[in-house]
Amino acid sequence: MGAINMLGLAKRIRAKVLQASTSEVYGDPKVHPQTESYWGHVNPIGTRSCYDEGKRVAETLFMNYHQQNGVRIKIIRIFNTYGPHMHPNDGRVVSNFIVQALQGSPITIYGEGQQTRSFCYVDDLIEGFLKLMAAPKGFTGPVNLGNPGEFTIRELAEKVIAMVGSKSTIQFLPLPADDPRQRKPDISQARAQLGWEPQIALDQGLQKTIAYFEALLSGKAG
Repeated sequence: MGAINMLGLAKRIRAKVLQASTSEVYGDPKVHPQTESYWGHVNPIGTRSCYDEGKRVAETLFMNYHQQNGVRIKIIRIFNTYGPHMHPNDGRVVSNFIVQALQGSPITIYGEGQQTRSFCYVDDLIEGFLKLMAAPKGFTGPVNLGNPGEFTIRELAEKVIAMVGSKSTIQFLPLPADDPRQRKPDISQARAQLGWEPQIALDQGLQKTIAYFEALLSGKAG
C-alpha cells in the first residue's frame, strides 16, 4: 500500500521516486553471485515470504507506473547494511553479534554458520543512493548496492568476538526455514552505470559500529 500511494503521489506531482528494495528478492539463490537479471528463488508461502514477496510486488508496481505513466523511478536492491545508529534490538546479525559480544552473552548462530552474507557499510550505501538518484533518467535500475566481500556467519561471529575482546561463546540454534545459503551481489552494473563501489572494508566498518554500541550501552552515545 505504501508503494502504490507514493507512486500515485509521484505521478501527480511529477516527482522522482526511489524504491529501496532488497537482496531478499533473490530468495535462496541458485545463481551466485546474484545479478539483477536473476529472477530469484523465493518460496511464496514460506515463513519469510511476506517481506520477500512484498518487495517483489513493489518493484513490479514501480516498473508498471514507469512504463504506463512515465513516472521517474529508481530501484535499488540493498544487500546487508550495517553501521552506527542501528537499534540494538533490531534483529540484524551485525547488531545482534556486537551487543551479545559486548555483554559477554553467547553469540547465537542459526544452523552451522556456513551460510554467507555480504556486509555493506552504511556510508557506502548512501553514496550509492545519491549516485543513482543523480543518474540519467533512462537508468531506472534495479541495481544491486552491496559489498561483494563474502563472509560466513561464523566468520562474522568470530571476527566480532576478537575485535571486541569478548569472552562470549558461540551457541548454535536450529536454522530457520528458507534461510538463504549464499548472498553476494554482482555490482558490475553499479560500477559501470554509477561509478560506484564500496570503499569501507568489513573490519573498518565493524570498528566504527562497535565503538558506537560501546558508547550506547555505557550511556555515552550522542
